[in-house]
Amino acid sequence: MRSETPAAPVDDSAPGDGLVKAGVVLFAIGAVATLVTVAPLFLGTDPFPTVAYLVSMLMGVGFLVAAAGLLRSVAAQRRQARKASAAAAQPR
Repeated sequence: MRSETPAAPVDDSAPGDGLVKAGVVLFAIGAVATLVTVAPLFLGTDPFPTVAYLVSMLMGVGFLVAAAGLLRSVAAQRRQARKASAAAAQPR
């Protein structure tokens, strides 16, 4: 009888992945809030309170957070490429 141990999960996440995921969630919440706040203009109803408009600002915040994650990921990849080229350039 052969006992197989489950393989350890591989962590494939890059340095900026968490920020990108959080930015996407914030952007989606802001986009839904924007649609909700614009709806009274087309339906002819009373506008929503100021809080609804403030929540719609999350759309821009989410975009900025995702962009920061992307820049962090790019910087990590550049550092990794720089290390690899420096290691390849050293004489053996």
